Amino acid sequence: MIDLHGFGHLLLAGTWVTVKLALVSLFFGLIFGLLGASAKLSKYKFLRWMATGYTTIVRGIPELLIVFAIYFGGSALLMSVASLFGYEDYIEVNPFMAGVAALSIAFGAYATEVFRMAILSIPQGQWESAQALGMTPAKTFSRIILPQVWRVALPGLGNLFQVLMKDTALVSVVGLQDIIRQASTAVSSTNEPFTFYLAAACIYLVLTAFATAGTLWMERACTPQARYKG
Repeated sequence: MIDLHGFGHLLLAGTWVTVKLALVSLFFGLIFGLLGASAKLSKYKFLRWMATGYTTIVRGIPELLIVFAIYFGGSALLMSVASLFGYEDYIEVNPFMAGVAALSIAFGAYATEVFRMAILSIPQGQWESAQALGMTPAKTFSRIILPQVWRVALPGLGNLFQVLMKDTALVSVVGLQDIIRQASTAVSSTNEPFTFYLAAACIYLVLTAFATAGTLWMERACTPQARYKG
């Protein structure tokens, strides 16, 4: 049994922060991914260029740099705006919000390609049939295409969520009290890095195991065979 020297409650608090950060970033990341995929498949060249630029830039730079850019760049932008109104004090971006923005943008860039391939896998005849029945493109996408897209995209999104869960550790560098930050606090007080970083590793393993189990459950629930047996 690992002796946490009374710092166990800090690791639990950090775990809750990590879970919240991952789930909120997942929510917004899925929105970015759907919007990006829709733009890439749009008939408008400008939207396709924007989506391609978004995925190319975000996937080409480390997530840590995105965190830094939003955290420090956001503070600089807010201070510039505030100075126009005579406010000269330092304004700091909330680390949690900066983390959500950075991780959502990064997740969305990768999810864009997952959704794009899933949408392309749907037979074109389903679009044409819905159009023949008088359904609008928006209603066709939401009622006919999107439910099938989720089933196709789910394995890829599950893998991306596991990466997202681990990438939450990057936000600790800007002061977010997540698992890594709390473990570092315990290490500085006890001088036992192996103990607390091992405990942090175990927590991440448990979280990713739950994420994997949840993804597999959703995959089974989304298959036609599973719905028929149910």
